[in-house]
Amino acid sequence: MNNDSPLKAIMVVTVTALVCSVLVTVAAVTLRPIQRAYEDLERIRFIVRVSGLSESVETMSDLEVIGAFQDLEIRLVDLDRGAFDSSNNPDTFDAREAATEPQFRVAIPAELDVASLGTRSSLETVYLLRDGETLQRVILPIHGQGMWSTIYGFLALESDLNTIAALTISEQGETPGIGDVILNPEWQARWQGRRLYDEQRSLRFRISREVVAANTEDASYHVDGLAGATVTLNGVMNLMRYWFGPHGYSRFLQNLSETEGS
Repeated sequence: MNNDSPLKAIMVVTVTALVCSVLVTVAAVTLRPIQRAYEDLERIRFIVRVSGLSESVETMSDLEVIGAFQDLEIRLVDLDRGAFDSSNNPDTFDAREAATEPQFRVAIPAELDVASLGTRSSLETVYLLRDGETLQRVILPIHGQGMWSTIYGFLALESDLNTIAALTISEQGETPGIGDVILNPEWQARWQGRRLYDEQRSLRFRISREVVAANTEDASYHVDGLAGATVTLNGVMNLMRYWFGPHGYSRFLQNLSETEGS
């Protein structure tokens, strides 16, 4: 075939495109398990960070992080019942994917959807730290809409299931230098010791830029905000309102508190 033939040029382009598409597909299929393993390890690091099992997760090797993670009890929670679920495997269940599957997808009523999620999974994976039979800490995944992205994180509660032990933000895509200040370790540390509910089980926790006197009752429910990140902080506050409200973990925490005798 003549090198100047338009048909030959078309054939060369077509074959090149086919070869490239095959190579890309093979690479994607080959690398996906590696990528998934990396994502799982990063998630485990965030969980261990708020577990209280180590004070410096950043200096731990991957094997040390995995070893610490194995000290946690992994359970699935049926949010509607507020009780543990034993019909699915917590080691393989992915709540994020489940939120798109008909058998697990739950539509969130508009009046309750303050975190702008639309849907959630009927089950969530939670992590329990025990000393023998005694519950020490529970770690709960949380997420909600920020200004530009869905913010994901983990909140750990002390054994009273009301006092915040630690917060970490694991994923976010907020404005660099403004909204992403929620990653600031000093700000996250302000959450420690704050409480969620009052004695009547009303959610009292708040994030605001208002100054609350340290010697008042409100101070124990209050985290100071951050300048310039108003929309992102509103998103974090709204996800807290949702996940610790009647459509989130509230019923589960109350039932677990009764079961654990806290």
